[in-house]
Amino acid sequence: MKRLLILLCTAAFFYSCESKPQENKTAEAGLVSAVTESSTQPQVALSQEALKERGEYLVTIGACSDCHSPKLAPTDKIPPMTPDPDRFLSGHPASEKLPPMPAGAGKNGWVLFSMNNTAAVGPWGTSFSANLTPDPTGIGNWTLDNFKKALREGKYKGMDNTRQILPPMPWPHYSKMKDEDIEAIFTYLKSIKPVKNVVPAPLPPAA
Repeated sequence: MKRLLILLCTAAFFYSCESKPQENKTAEAGLVSAVTESSTQPQVALSQEALKERGEYLVTIGACSDCHSPKLAPTDKIPPMTPDPDRFLSGHPASEKLPPMPAGAGKNGWVLFSMNNTAAVGPWGTSFSANLTPDPTGIGNWTLDNFKKALREGKYKGMDNTRQILPPMPWPHYSKMKDEDIEAIFTYLKSIKPVKNVVPAPLPPAA
C-alpha cells in the first residue's frame, strides 16, 4: 500500500510538471492573439466635431493668434496682445499702415515686429501674417492638400511653383505634424468666422 502511494505521488508530480508548460504556452498564445488582434484593429476616424475640437486645441497651444490675429488696444481690463475676436486669425490688416522704419532695419542683426505682431521685418524684407479664416481672401478656396503642402513644404498658398512662405512663420517645425493633426487644424480653421481681408504682399529688403 505504501509503495502504491509513492508511485501515485510520483506520477502526479511528473504529470504536473508536464502540464504546466502546456498551460503557459496556451496562455501566451492567447495573449499574443489578443495583442495582434488589437494592433490590427482599424483606427476609428474622428468625427468632424472631434476633429474641430482637436484643431482648436492645437491652434490655441500653438499660439497661432499671436501672429495671425490683429490685437485689441490694451486697457486696465484688456491685457496686451489680446486677439480681436472680430478679426480672429484674419492676418495683417490691409488698412494698417506701418510706422517709419529705422534705416538699416533687418540688416543689423535685429528683427522688428509691428505692434499687432502681424508684420515682421528681417533680412528677408517685410512679411505679413496670412489670413487663415475661411473667407475667399483667406483659405476659403484651399483644399486639405493645399494646407498640407503649405505646412510640409512651406509653399505659398499650398501650391506648386510658388514662393516659399517667409519668416517668422515656423513651417519647418510644423512639417513634422501628423496627418490627423493637420486635418484637425484645417477642419477648425474652416469652421471659424470668415473675415474679408486681403493681406499685403511681402516687401523686399530695403536698399
